[in-house]
Amino acid sequence: MLNRSAILVSPKQPYIDWAAQLDDSDVLPTADGERTVYLLPAYEDEDQAMQLLKAAYGMIFESELMGWHLLESGWPQDRSYGVFQQWFDIEFQSIVEDLGSEPLADED
Repeated sequence: MLNRSAILVSPKQPYIDWAAQLDDSDVLPTADGERTVYLLPAYEDEDQAMQLLKAAYGMIFESELMGWHLLESGWPQDRSYGVFQQWFDIEFQSIVEDLGSEPLADED
């Protein structure tokens, strides 16, 4: 078991609408499609989990935006926590198991 927790992020309709206005292709994100998993430090309770999310939401928001559109000029100007909550569903996972045999690597 890793000394990490995870959050799963999936887009809500405002993100999907934003992506649609930037892309005229038929391939758009969906609320029930792929989700991104972000590792966070382990937490003890829901309050601590929310504190971790509030500390990291800006990086997560920007990562999700960049995943669809690389030019920051096309991103929404208001990237507050409230807008983040409107644009994304979040699911917390307190237990993270690593079943891989290779060492963890960060490709960034």
